[in-house]
Amino acid sequence: MGTVSAYEFDYLVVGDHDISDGNAHAVSRETFGWLDSCCYRAEAADMCWLRPARWRGRRAVQLTNFVGVVQPPNGPAIEVLPKVGRVNAGGVDEARTLLIDMLRCMPGFRHIQTDHAKLLAARMPLLEVFIAEFLSSVQAIVKRGLRGDYVQKLGDLFELRGKLLVSQHLRRNLVRADRFFTEHDEFSTNRPENRLLRTALCRVLTETRNVENQRFARELDFLFVDIPVSPDIVSDFARVRKVRGMDYYDNALAWARLILEGNSPLTGTGKYQAPSLLFPMEAVFEAFVAMHLQHQVPHPLVLKSQVHTKHLVVHRDQHWFRLKPDLLLLEGRKIRMVLDTKWKLLDSALNGASDKYGLSEADFYQLHAYGHCYLQGVGHLALVYPKTDTFREPLKFDFLQTSDGNPPVFHGVQK
Repeated sequence: MGTVSAYEFDYLVVGDHDISDGNAHAVSRETFGWLDSCCYRAEAADMCWLRPARWRGRRAVQLTNFVGVVQPPNGPAIEVLPKVGRVNAGGVDEARTLLIDMLRCMPGFRHIQTDHAKLLAARMPLLEVFIAEFLSSVQAIVKRGLRGDYVQKLGDLFELRGKLLVSQHLRRNLVRADRFFTEHDEFSTNRPENRLLRTALCRVLTETRNVENQRFARELDFLFVDIPVSPDIVSDFARVRKVRGMDYYDNALAWARLILEGNSPLTGTGKYQAPSLLFPMEAVFEAFVAMHLQHQVPHPLVLKSQVHTKHLVVHRDQHWFRLKPDLLLLEGRKIRMVLDTKWKLLDSALNGASDKYGLSEADFYQLHAYGHCYLQGVGHLALVYPKTDTFREPLKFDFLQTSDGNPPVFHGVQK
């Protein structure tokens, strides 16, 4: 059984063959047992990427709004892709490519080489795409040359090198005229950065199932044959030095950290026995929108994210219920527009009185509160949704005003 490709909120059930249902996927009994046990851990809040469920009367686990890669310890990888793939014609490949684009907007993933990763995403599962990206970054280092250092060493040599330590030499080699006990410098590539890369290569070799990645990893590992694996990963990461001329190591070390530390998609281990290369899709979408809008905002407007200076009510001189719009558009100190991102699929065909395109009434109440507190009732508000094959044109709404033409004013209920 190969990699399981699923969308947000899909179901995983025990099965020995493919299930003829677009939102359910078969996994082995062992993998399902591990997934099921994750649902009932005491640390459930940290395992919110899936939940127990029923599918057609059968026990199942349901994925939630987290996307990324899961590597169970006893089965194939599970890639969870954005749900837009379900409504767009491009399907899994397009969703995988979109996720790679979005992840580049997240802190810690700027090193993804977008064009290369997009090409790979069309024919590889997400896990193999990440492995290929790591291998390409290591190859770039090899082409420029592994960085080494001169290391001071003591030892008996057959030739005189460096400084002869006379007293130790006489004590050790009094009857061995062919030896010299010296203190000398030796050039070595055995440094923390290279040990970490070698360790990550060894890890990747045990995890990749793609023939191209296996061949590529073996070739690179052969070039690191004289470098030992890291005996202490945490200590070696702490000893990584930002020195001049080593910028070309940055991308590979970023991938190595992802692979070797507890946040790896490859290990299937960690504090909660689950990988953490999973991201809440709302946060991914917000970062994606913020980065792209930042480049489109004309001067002198400025886009600011995660502002939380206002509260909904005051009670006994205490401010309650903080209001946190995702994005604000400012001109100087004046707020011109409030934007809130919503990772929800709308459908332009659902324009009836009850369907309302799939819009949430609660989202409009929330937006109205933002407008009242941040704009004092005057200005522009926007909900930002993903563009899909079923929702391609923006919708425009006007909040109703009071009979005197002024924005509505609300008073808290006192008791």
